[in-house]
Amino acid sequence: MLESLHLKNVGPAPEMKMDLAPRLNLITGDNGLGKSFLLDVAWWALTRKWPQDLNANLTSGYAARPTLAGQKATIKFEVESKTGRVNYESSYVPDEQSWLGKSGRPWNPGLVIYALADGGFAVWDPARNYWKTKGNLDIQDRVPAYVFSAKEVWDGLRVIIDDKSTPVSNGLVADWASWIREDSDDARRMASVLALLTPTSGNETLKPGAKFARLSVNDARDIPTIRMGYSQEVPILYASLGVRRITALSYMLSWAWREHLIASKQVEQAPSSRVVMLFDEIEAHLHPRWQRAVVPALLKVIQALTDDAGASVQLIAATHSPLVLASMEPLFDFNKDAWFDIDLEDRMVVLRKRPFVRLGEVGNWLTSEAFDLAEPRSLEGERAVCAAQNILNAKDPTLKSIHETDQQLREAGLPDIDPFWVRWDYFLQQANEADGHGER
Repeated sequence: MLESLHLKNVGPAPEMKMDLAPRLNLITGDNGLGKSFLLDVAWWALTRKWPQDLNANLTSGYAARPTLAGQKATIKFEVESKTGRVNYESSYVPDEQSWLGKSGRPWNPGLVIYALADGGFAVWDPARNYWKTKGNLDIQDRVPAYVFSAKEVWDGLRVIIDDKSTPVSNGLVADWASWIREDSDDARRMASVLALLTPTSGNETLKPGAKFARLSVNDARDIPTIRMGYSQEVPILYASLGVRRITALSYMLSWAWREHLIASKQVEQAPSSRVVMLFDEIEAHLHPRWQRAVVPALLKVIQALTDDAGASVQLIAATHSPLVLASMEPLFDFNKDAWFDIDLEDRMVVLRKRPFVRLGEVGNWLTSEAFDLAEPRSLEGERAVCAAQNILNAKDPTLKSIHETDQQLREAGLPDIDPFWVRWDYFLQQANEADGHGER
């Protein structure tokens, strides 16, 4: 498990520090302030490799670089490994264009799975991705990690091993079809993960279809189908982005655990009981109903995969969704969970660990420190309500300014049920009566 990150002269801020919680860590902040960057650094700290270095087909996951050239840049982290707690600091070496670190394989934090915002995935497996050290040199006798672009999740991943292009994954379409045909434990495992990751109300739970589909006479693949809530079986490649996102996540979790079990048996070691999940834009493409279900589901899914209620799961996720924050209110444990927020203050990026407060309605989260909106309304509605608040707080507003603001409120399209109307209409009536006009 990753316990802390401490960055100096790396990323958007002069210094950033995170003391991570053992179960759930949510990261909020405006676009461009470093949420994805922190996840990339977390992956590197756990695996010693940058995603982009292992797969150039990615659109993200590039190696970090010093912010200010000529000044020392460091990444310090603390990992709870299989053998105990490890503190480590790495410095950037400009002439080598790399981060200096002692040779040797990563400390074993358990299975590490990184879901990138662009649909790619990365997997580090303690049974498959270790490597040897001879003297001060790393002898890379195994693949350092499995890093999939979005397309490779579906079509399969090949890597160079011993100078040969070798398939390490058949991809979602081929693997899932094979698992279903065999009626294997893998098929049942993926079906259970799908069910966990989708809402359980009504008929919305995603289920594998009973039949395969063909996309054209020229495509010989048997395409697995998804049974939708309207009772049709849709080829998974024709499903919506949200359905494909959840299906891809279900596949990568199922595939990673399946291959870990096989490799653990081959190397004669017990399967890991610890999983670290990194998740960028955890709500991407999901309907609000699914957004409020995805984090609680992910906290359960590893226990379902491992069939071990005592399995240890750490989730580090970046989000722009107030529903994701609201969904954690019944489950948030101050001893196990944490919320980090990145803000821009006086042109400086600041990362804070904020106290988690239960705010109830989603609109309250929109106006919280997580998202910093002045009002949970449209931009026009926000401007109109702010102007009306200024009038309400003014000492002696003119009737003309009151009526102009009233017109602005009505043009902003605030619905009749908006609670602000109660206060405003009473104020307007009082202003008109005081001016001798009576009620409107």
